[in-house]
Amino acid sequence: MVALIGRRLILALITLILISLIVFLGVEALPGDTATAYLGQMATDESLESLREEFGLNDPLHERYLNWFGGILRGDLGESMVKRKPVVELIGNRFRNTVVLATAAALVGIPLAIVLGVIAGLMRDKWPDVFVSTTSIVGMTLPGFVTATILIYVFAIRLEWFPAITLVPSDVPVIELLPNIVLPIITLTLIMVAHILRLVRTNMIDVMVSDYVQMARLKGVPYWDIVFKHALPNAMLPTINVVALTLAWLLGGVAIIETVFNYPGIGKLMIAGITDRDFALVQGIAIILAAIYIALNLVADVLSMILNPKLRTARGH
Repeated sequence: MVALIGRRLILALITLILISLIVFLGVEALPGDTATAYLGQMATDESLESLREEFGLNDPLHERYLNWFGGILRGDLGESMVKRKPVVELIGNRFRNTVVLATAAALVGIPLAIVLGVIAGLMRDKWPDVFVSTTSIVGMTLPGFVTATILIYVFAIRLEWFPAITLVPSDVPVIELLPNIVLPIITLTLIMVAHILRLVRTNMIDVMVSDYVQMARLKGVPYWDIVFKHALPNAMLPTINVVALTLAWLLGGVAIIETVFNYPGIGKLMIAGITDRDFALVQGIAIILAAIYIALNLVADVLSMILNPKLRTARGH
């Protein structure tokens, strides 16, 4: 078990290094000159050269990458060319805000998806299953910004229950953020539930017709004991990785939702960095999100191996 986890850690580190290289080269490959984009077309040659020297843009590509990656290992993500502040400082409050939004959405969406998925799986082809499945298909089909726009129109414009957009600064206390995240949470929950629910439903259907469940029924084991003690734990095992991917998406893939609601999170900050060609900021956010994605997948793999001995045996070979 320890050896398997060790191999997973090594693989995670190698993956992070490769992603850092891809992120760096991807940002470098963007068309245009960074200094010119920042200072404008009317900038003098002297000012452009001074800016390039200040931020090391004249250094060879490999030296810039090594300096940047070395800074990452020290916890230094560089300095924003546009904001003239350390990237870590700029990301701080924005990342906290995204974590608040993601945590709230996960606490609502994941249990709801599991409950609805179990109900749909146990009542296959009956009206609760048809209703839940149809609703989930609609939720998976509609783009996030469309769902967000509909919610804004209904609950902010027509009913006036919640604010349409967030107008508070990024550094406000968390308690002041809460009234502004109701509609974003509902949007993210609808999207998240649709994906997890379908998987839980499928797993429950497969488990309920499996041999060991049929044997338990023949032995007279009470129905709900079969569901909660035998079927549900086994149905949840394949869902662990999907939940981990969903959490990673909540932290890094909600830029559009944050933009629609003007929410001061890390996704909106990254879009602003791309627009301003603030490459240090974009690279810093990208590598943080990549590290989170890798870490959550690693945790999901370890949990799967702990909960399912068969995986330990299979992966050990």
